Amino acid sequence: MNQFAKILLASTILLIFVSPAVAQPGRGRGPGFGGGRGLGGGRQGADERFQEDREVFHFLLTHHEKITRTVKQLDNGVETLTESTDADVASRIKEHVKWMEHRILESQPIRMRDPLFAEIFKHTDKIKIVRKETDNGIQVTETSDDAHVVSLIKAHAEVVSGFVAHGFSEAMKNHAVPTKAEAANYEYSNPSIKNFGKVVQLPEAAQQPRDGGKICVDLTSGGDPDKLNSAIEKVARFVNIYQGGGKTPAKVQLAVILHGDATLAVLNSEAWSKRFETKVNPNLECLHELHEAGVEIYVCGQSLISKDAKPEEVVVFADVAVSALTTLVNLQADGYSYVPLLK
Repeated sequence: MNQFAKILLASTILLIFVSPAVAQPGRGRGPGFGGGRGLGGGRQGADERFQEDREVFHFLLTHHEKITRTVKQLDNGVETLTESTDADVASRIKEHVKWMEHRILESQPIRMRDPLFAEIFKHTDKIKIVRKETDNGIQVTETSDDAHVVSLIKAHAEVVSGFVAHGFSEAMKNHAVPTKAEAANYEYSNPSIKNFGKVVQLPEAAQQPRDGGKICVDLTSGGDPDKLNSAIEKVARFVNIYQGGGKTPAKVQLAVILHGDATLAVLNSEAWSKRFETKVNPNLECLHELHEAGVEIYVCGQSLISKDAKPEEVVVFADVAVSALTTLVNLQADGYSYVPLLK
């Protein structure tokens, strides 16, 4: 570990109460300082600063009610302020900071079993710290460009706030490492179909979208006449996956054929309202966005007539086909992959 990484590692534990496994007075050497598994090498057992550092830990935990702490959430980390109006407590906070830095620089780490702290120590090269002493304590801005490490920083800040709030009772707990899903902090977006079919971007996932994809969607599921047919929104999601679900956008040709219970979803609003006694066809906004994105929309003529609807009642951006059968056969002959949305 180079000196810069060591300083960063020291900083991750300078927010007070570094080891959540500190023993309470009279309980012996807690797992943070005793035997058992520790972090990243270092010497076994106590060193010349062991007793002094332990006393500082105990002091801060004992006087946790005299400590105030605020945490400001940042997109890439946290900004914390840990202080005390008690001069002795404020002094001990600063002493703690000084000697924790010394321990890291001299390869004399505190031994910890807490999974969260152990995980933090594995990623100190990805943590950026700006530390500033105040009259009554310390302000720390801790950030990272790595989503997993950001989740560790935020979880660590929450745990330290727990130390301030609860003292020894919190310090004796183990704390879980955030899951990968929590760490990723995924956000939904609508890269192409703006109001429907949101997706998350997964640039490192397997089976990325490829240019040249050709998909024919066999859509037969119906829905509530007052609501958007959920299968139609799935088609919007297909488009958005190709435009923003992977590492880079990919070109795709997509066609959808509606028949069965989905047939009437392409009726214009006047025809729909007469049939279902509603003001508008709730499917048309999404279908129109699909059309604008280049999706070919067909409705089975046989199904349409069988449901007592007329071709002239179909919206202008959908085409009436002879049948779903011929449409699906023709599209697959043209190289389209078959994707059913039957329920």
